Amino acid sequence: MLKFWKKKPADEAQDAQGAGLEAQTENDSGDGPQPSAFSPAEKPSWRDRFAGSVLNRDIRTLFARNPALDETLLDELETALISADVGIAASTELVEDLRKRMARREFADADALLDALRGDLVALLAPVAEPIRVDPDAHPYVILMVGVNGVGKTTTIGKIARRLQTQGRSVLLAAGDTFRAAAVEQLKTWGERNDVPVIAQGPGADSASVIFDALQSAQSRDIDVLIADTAGRLHTQTGLMDELTKIRRVLAKLDANAPHEVLLVIDATTGQNAINQTRQFRAAIGVTGLVVTKLDGTAKGGVVFALAREFGLPIRYVGLGETAEDLRIFNPAAFVDALLPAALDNAGSSAS
Repeated sequence: MLKFWKKKPADEAQDAQGAGLEAQTENDSGDGPQPSAFSPAEKPSWRDRFAGSVLNRDIRTLFARNPALDETLLDELETALISADVGIAASTELVEDLRKRMARREFADADALLDALRGDLVALLAPVAEPIRVDPDAHPYVILMVGVNGVGKTTTIGKIARRLQTQGRSVLLAAGDTFRAAAVEQLKTWGERNDVPVIAQGPGADSASVIFDALQSAQSRDIDVLIADTAGRLHTQTGLMDELTKIRRVLAKLDANAPHEVLLVIDATTGQNAINQTRQFRAAIGVTGLVVTKLDGTAKGGVVFALAREFGLPIRYVGLGETAEDLRIFNPAAFVDALLPAALDNAGSSAS
């Protein structure tokens, strides 16, 4: 059973402070593929990014239709959570907790129930809200980026590199996606934009060889962080998944602990398929953290809860847009607040 809690002002302050070592970079701009339309002070809020949330719409609708706090309301709430990709297991646990508390008459009205749900959702996500913490004893600190085609790996690498630079760390990029010439050129573009060196070979080169050379270069240049791109691959492609194992084996020849971080980039719009991707990539190479991209492009976003419950892997960043400032440190309270209605406008108010 989940450990549920209600956030206090002090907890919210701690969330803001605990966003991690990179929190100061939240307002960085100018390094994305498109110029930002907002100054740092005008950056769109999480709620702005989730204005079309399915949960927001469906919860308002179901409370308006069933104002009484009863079993019908809870059943429809469970359906709404599942429809938003929260997952059957997580949705069932969340609603069962609300059912027990409703039986004890803990909720005076629908807003109280909604507040309890908000607290339960934040509690589910809080343990996985862990930004990257570069180990100073690992020199260079090696980050391996993996994921299927089209999730935004290469763009995410450029944005993470920029963040690390703002912390005063030197960065080197490895163009390990040798199956797609455009990926190499895209990474080189990010390198030029951020003045970060890129180690690359010709199209079709052995990915493990490229990344091995990059680690050697990073060691000789005394680089702080090496970020290695890899070819996008379906989690069902056994041969390509085996290549990831080869990359880990080759890196170990130079550093027994490398890679220190394996970031799986997940496209939030794929919904529950993200669960299968995470399961297979974790088995193949040992994923240590997630980056969930394109959250602004889905009206659901509930897959984040399903990932948290199923795997408990740290969510390092989430993508809320195209510009650099839209790659944000994961903030559970802000995320949940954006997904759910702020209040029900008295749509439901009677306890039964």
